Amino acid sequence: MKKRRGILLGLWVLSLVGISFYGGTLSYGFFFGVTLIPFLSLLYLFCVYARFKIYQETSMRNIVCGQPQPYFFTLQNDDFFVYTSVSVRMHSSFSYVEDSFENEEYELFPGASSTFETKVVCKYRGEYEIGVKEVVIKDLFGLFQWTYAVSGQIKALVAPKVVRVGDLASIADLPILLQREAYGSTEPDVVVRDYMQGDSLKQMHWKASARAGKLLVRQSAGNESRGISLFCDTRRYSDEMREYLPLENKLLEVFLAVGSFFTEKGRSYTAYYGQQGTVCREVGDRRAFDEFYRCVSTIRFERSERLEAVAEDVFRQGGLGGMAFFVVHEPAPALLDLTERLAARGVVVVLYVVTDEDASRYGKLGNGRRRVMTLPVEGDLEGRL
Repeated sequence: MKKRRGILLGLWVLSLVGISFYGGTLSYGFFFGVTLIPFLSLLYLFCVYARFKIYQETSMRNIVCGQPQPYFFTLQNDDFFVYTSVSVRMHSSFSYVEDSFENEEYELFPGASSTFETKVVCKYRGEYEIGVKEVVIKDLFGLFQWTYAVSGQIKALVAPKVVRVGDLASIADLPILLQREAYGSTEPDVVVRDYMQGDSLKQMHWKASARAGKLLVRQSAGNESRGISLFCDTRRYSDEMREYLPLENKLLEVFLAVGSFFTEKGRSYTAYYGQQGTVCREVGDRRAFDEFYRCVSTIRFERSERLEAVAEDVFRQGGLGGMAFFVVHEPAPALLDLTERLAARGVVVVLYVVTDEDASRYGKLGNGRRRVMTLPVEGDLEGRL
């Protein structure tokens, strides 16, 4: 395009030299012709912009994250002149189409149309625009280019996907954990664990402590089976869509993956999250999980939400069982303190920290009863939970 402009400028200078030194009808005709070309090109671009039509549609507006959906767009020329160069640019930050149209230029003759069928894939949960984002048109001589946003863009409402995992690495060793500190002389329905700060003296198992040479506390066998609690962080950490959409998508993906795992195992659990107050969902079977999924799909992330407040509220009401799973981005000190108290009471605590920061920052927080798993914002969950 710059080369063509340079050539046109050179011709205009030549025509100027011609009328200055030679004059005559031919020289003036050539000068005015070259001078008018840019104005004609701009007028052509304006006519194409005003008259060009593009139609686009998906099979449905409610889409599940990661699942391809049929999508098509049509370029239409209803005029009496040719559209020499039309190209499209697609939304690519949060979605993509399976076929590439970015580098293609299309020529549309009068009354002609071109329809392109493909599939669109949304990468994150949320509400955002998909499909054709901009149209690029060029003039007849290739001197100018005009890029403008498409009116009537498609706004999709994208639900999170459910990732089914075969196992939870965070609790894979739980049966060993429950039995490894049991002693033959202790009661058959009682196991012991190391003393932690905050344990009541009434829980002390003095005989086992003397035998082991360290302080041990009583813990009823099967404590973990008394109840499972799931918590999800619903705080918005940024105002930039490019930052908060991938993070929120992964938080909900982990939340649903853990819930789906226990549903597949036939284990009931209680899910908690904040929505200007504590929301509690009991999930005991597949039908209940489907309802739980619909509720999770509509979660609103807000700056004011605090997971530690939700967990503290549930803790005060005695709603926590033997295992508690927390899906969080940045665990607040108050939440870490609460999980420490829960671990001291014999609750198995799992913190899933969704972050792209160095995992070693959170690695030190883990111990026998509080497990910390760091998960990247982008990436698969299989083998990581």
